[in-house]
Amino acid sequence: MTEHVTFRRGTMSDSRAAHDLFLASASDLARRLGTPWDPDPEEIWPRMRPLYERLATHAAEWWVAEAVEGGELVGYARSVERGGLFELSEFFVRPGRQSAGVGRELLSRAFPPSRGEVRAIVATFDVRAQARYYKAGTVARFPIAGLSGPARPDAADALEVAVEPMSEANLDEVMALEGAVLEFPRDREEWRWILSQREGWVFRRDGECIGFGCVGAVGSGPVAALHPDDQVPILRQLEARAAALGRDTLAMEVPMINAVAMRHLLARGHQIDQFVSFLMASRPFGRFDRFLGFSPPFVL
Repeated sequence: MTEHVTFRRGTMSDSRAAHDLFLASASDLARRLGTPWDPDPEEIWPRMRPLYERLATHAAEWWVAEAVEGGELVGYARSVERGGLFELSEFFVRPGRQSAGVGRELLSRAFPPSRGEVRAIVATFDVRAQARYYKAGTVARFPIAGLSGPARPDAADALEVAVEPMSEANLDEVMALEGAVLEFPRDREEWRWILSQREGWVFRRDGECIGFGCVGAVGSGPVAALHPDDQVPILRQLEARAAALGRDTLAMEVPMINAVAMRHLLARGHQIDQFVSFLMASRPFGRFDRFLGFSPPFVL
């Protein structure tokens, strides 16, 4: 126990409090970086709830810190495991309670040094947190940009590849392609959850699966292609489908070493958000010049 704080494993009943703490921490960081952000928790929670409930039931480790008096959630940290990939999905301490040992204790419990063939974090630009991540054995590999721009219904006109919905019939091909690109593919159960939340599309040339992409009324990604140039028809399809789903904009999390996706989306009128994150990992992995992660960027 750190002074005035106790630590315990998180439960589903902590999900809403954890979400609101995340918003408070992200808003505080945005203010300190000169990019004020004041989200309404009541507006955002319904969109984020399925993801929080998924993480609550499938976390590798989930620890929360509570104030001894009153039981207020002071901080939380959570990790997920995908084969040999051990990823810190969230790590937040309430503003005003940082630098008191809470973060160090949470990180040691949720991201223990003995876990994972590869240890990874999609990290914010909070330098205090990044210092902890270096101590946890990870290194900043490249920045990840949030790009957002208009969703146009005609974006997928005259695609030069075959497109089909992602389904049980082609999930084996999707997982094989993700394994070839990312090195650590999602399993069938996780893909079923993704498809319960958003559409998935498989792209073929001469019958061969060359890529896939996902988009929903809330969120987008992941996206992967065997060749970087094959991301273009995927992104065009996702833009058109976002419009069909009633979205005015399409937001994507783009590794900034992914030159094809960056240039394509910028040419389509997308803009780079001020809030840039970083992939930190214990060693290089994956082929991120042909991959876009899950958005919102809690996990790859």
